[in-house]
Amino acid sequence: MNQPATLVNSWNEWDPLREIVVGIADGACFEPTEPGYRPELRGSGGAFPTGPKPAEMIDRANAQLDGLADLLRSCGVTVRRPEPYDLSAPLRTPTFEVANQYCVVCPRDVMITLGNEIVEATMSRRARYFEYLAYRKLVYEYWDNDPGMVWTVAPKPSMADGMYRQEFWDWPLAKRHREMHSSEFCVTQDEVVFDAADISRFGRDLVVQESMTTNRAGIRWLKRHLEPRGFRVHPVHFPLDFFPSHIDCTFVPLRPGLVLTNPERPLREGEEQMFLRNGWELVEAPQPTTGNDEMPRYCQSSKWLSMNVLSVSPTQVICEEREAPLHELLDKLGFEVLTVPFRDVFEYGGSLHCATWDVNRAGTAEDYFADGYRPLTAGRQAGV
Repeated sequence: MNQPATLVNSWNEWDPLREIVVGIADGACFEPTEPGYRPELRGSGGAFPTGPKPAEMIDRANAQLDGLADLLRSCGVTVRRPEPYDLSAPLRTPTFEVANQYCVVCPRDVMITLGNEIVEATMSRRARYFEYLAYRKLVYEYWDNDPGMVWTVAPKPSMADGMYRQEFWDWPLAKRHREMHSSEFCVTQDEVVFDAADISRFGRDLVVQESMTTNRAGIRWLKRHLEPRGFRVHPVHFPLDFFPSHIDCTFVPLRPGLVLTNPERPLREGEEQMFLRNGWELVEAPQPTTGNDEMPRYCQSSKWLSMNVLSVSPTQVICEEREAPLHELLDKLGFEVLTVPFRDVFEYGGSLHCATWDVNRAGTAEDYFADGYRPLTAGRQAGV
């Protein structure tokens, strides 16, 4: 008797990749100003654009996204793409309204695979509230054809004005520094809020960054939902990052025992011990080839998109083509480095890891922390 297909299976960031979703730029808009986000132009300043992005900008991004998809297919990976849909119309709900939606370039922010479970994140910004709809047809295909797949939709927050600390954006640097060490950002702690890209997967262990896009209530929900299923959820913090959002430009696992770290955003003191006492090596990424002031004009991400790599296997990593210092480091660490141009995608909120969502990797649930589960610090865990 034929066994039903297992289509959904991904436990970490590095096992051999079998199936992945790559984003598309079709219909993308400039992300609007809202309580959880204030986009700014780089360089000469001026007002940030509004409405749909120009066709030539979308075409350039799609060409590079297609190039990534082609490279993945050449590695034997099945590549799926989301559904285009209209992002340009004003959006109004009972609790908020916004001039337009954003894009579907970065599925990593919205969707995550945890073993045989697909989780749709709450999201933290109004313009991205309904972004999951672009992936809904794909998720139904997995659900219809894989009877072992679990599908979870996290509770949708209100995104009403009261969910945001709107004065955050006007705080002077000294106050921002004080508050960030208490992990108080633009989103309050009153509702469950998290973006999927604040989660990094290490088999049975999940590292979750508390940030501008994931609050303590969101981490508490993840713990309550996932720990009965055998996962262990570890909150982490990067206190020198003034605008923390998404962990995959800060703390990037490459294979069992090895994490690429950001030299400008170290872990909070003590939180590294979970890794060090279990024999993990934390290797600092080299400085990016492009400084913050040289990033694309509409890009809202930092120069550390250089770290936003995608692992095809424990020995093979895809990097942006211009990041030669990182290529050299990874080569010395024993990786085969594959490269693609991706600068034209930076203006859509991310790079290679952000623009993908891995649905199937050839691996099982492993415990990479043989020393056993210990809270990072008892007091901080209790607060989450």
